[in-house]
Amino acid sequence: MGSRSENNSPNHEKENSNKTGDENRGVLRKRKTTLQRRNSAPNLKNLPQTPTTNSTSNRTSRPSYVIPKKEQIRNRKLSGPRPKTTRAASPINYKVKEYLARADEKIEDYLERIVQNVDSAQFMVQSGVQKLRDWKATHFEKLPAFLRDNNYLHFGHRPELGNIAACFRSIFRIHTETANIWTHLIGFIAFVIIPIVFYVKPFCDNCHEDIKIPDKLIFLTFFIGAILCLACSTLFHTVSCHSKHISTIFSRLDYAGIALLIVGSTIPWLYYGFYCQFYTKLTYIVAISVLGILTLLLLTMEKFDEPEYRTFRTIVFVALGLVSALPIIHFVFMNGVSESIRQGSLVKLVTMGGLYLTGAFLYAARIPERWLPGKCDIWFQSHQLFHILVVAAAFVHYHGISEMAMRRLKDLGPQCPTLSVTLDSTNIV
Repeated sequence: MGSRSENNSPNHEKENSNKTGDENRGVLRKRKTTLQRRNSAPNLKNLPQTPTTNSTSNRTSRPSYVIPKKEQIRNRKLSGPRPKTTRAASPINYKVKEYLARADEKIEDYLERIVQNVDSAQFMVQSGVQKLRDWKATHFEKLPAFLRDNNYLHFGHRPELGNIAACFRSIFRIHTETANIWTHLIGFIAFVIIPIVFYVKPFCDNCHEDIKIPDKLIFLTFFIGAILCLACSTLFHTVSCHSKHISTIFSRLDYAGIALLIVGSTIPWLYYGFYCQFYTKLTYIVAISVLGILTLLLLTMEKFDEPEYRTFRTIVFVALGLVSALPIIHFVFMNGVSESIRQGSLVKLVTMGGLYLTGAFLYAARIPERWLPGKCDIWFQSHQLFHILVVAAAFVHYHGISEMAMRRLKDLGPQCPTLSVTLDSTNIV
């Protein structure tokens, strides 16, 4: 009990509190000294100096450095990096840099345009190919009635499209009408170019004078007839699959074009063949023109547009051609065979007629697909052969009438001989 009372006395409590305070103060002093040592540089003067024999060993063993003060570090931060000295740019360098900058901008613009054009062209090609593949070729039995023209052609027919744009896009696809379109389309382009060259270039390069204007204008009847015939035929074979109404309209235009070609081919030959027989020439030209108009009106009737009148249409065209050939018999009878060959280009005239008749016969008889049904669906049909022979005959006829005009210019001259009557003075009463 006595020991406990002594420990719990107030004096004893004061002594214990003094001891703990002293201990805390010592700890704080130690912390301050350690912080001062860390933040301050070592005092080299107070360090014990050891004797050294060589100065170089001392440098290597212990580095000598001075830690910068805080004020010096602050001054360096505030001052910042040293400014770089820039040289004054010359005007030439400035212009070069300006040109280079502009060139970079232009190159970027061109590259952007090229990329845009390539993308648009690719899109157009893809859309075009997709549009061309919108329809599939069908069999003859699946066609509507107005498209069933040749039962010997089995497959590869175009269906009823009902769209003009789709019909014209079908030009670039393979089907039963592809060759029919292109044979007369190429001929049409050729006979558009030939008149331009004919009327721009002198008719005779080695002649002293050119052909007269009326003698040159008469060729227009042939050129117009050939161009209209080939154009109407191309349009008909292109849009015949649109609908029955459109097919009927353009088929009549096709027949009208054939009649115009026959009449237009005959008029220039009559003009040069009967050059000095004015009334004979005029009579034949009027008669052939009237017959051509009657043929045109007859074949444009709706009744004769049906497939069963195919042979009848062919006979009408052949009859018009034979009637147009009647003046040739008159010419041969008047001038003889040899002179007719020399003056009237009779060989080329007969060749032209033979090509027309052969093509018409193949067209009416449907040869060769009649002998090879299903084998000539795309190529070598009778209609295609007929088109090729028509274009060939037109070129032969153009060469023939050009020879007649050249002979008239070089040998016979533009003037016709006149009859002169000499009277004897003794016979005069």
